[in-house]
Amino acid sequence: MNQDIERFLNLRHLPDRLTAAQAAAKLGFSAHEIPILIARNLLKPLGHPAPNGPKFFLTATIEDLRRDKNWHGKATDAVTEYWRSKNGRKQAPPATRQPARHQIQDPVSDN
Repeated sequence: MNQDIERFLNLRHLPDRLTAAQAAAKLGFSAHEIPILIARNLLKPLGHPAPNGPKFFLTATIEDLRRDKNWHGKATDAVTEYWRSKNGRKQAPPATRQPARHQIQDPVSDN
């Protein structure tokens, strides 16, 4: 485990708002899984952050979710389904794949 995350989890008093990485550590997920949970409406950031901006989460809400067995089941299913779908697209047969956008086309010969 990352030393920063380990130190954070051992704090006696947490800050009132957590970053995405801190919320992920508290919930038992990876930081890269937080956007999946947000997209599936299982986790809501504070305020109205820009799509590419940093997201913050209320510590009390994260603590409540951490103890909710049903939420953890839904969140785990959402992450699993995301990766199943993403990996399934990689394994599609070549005939069903979309052609690359920037393919070089053969010039038409004038014979």
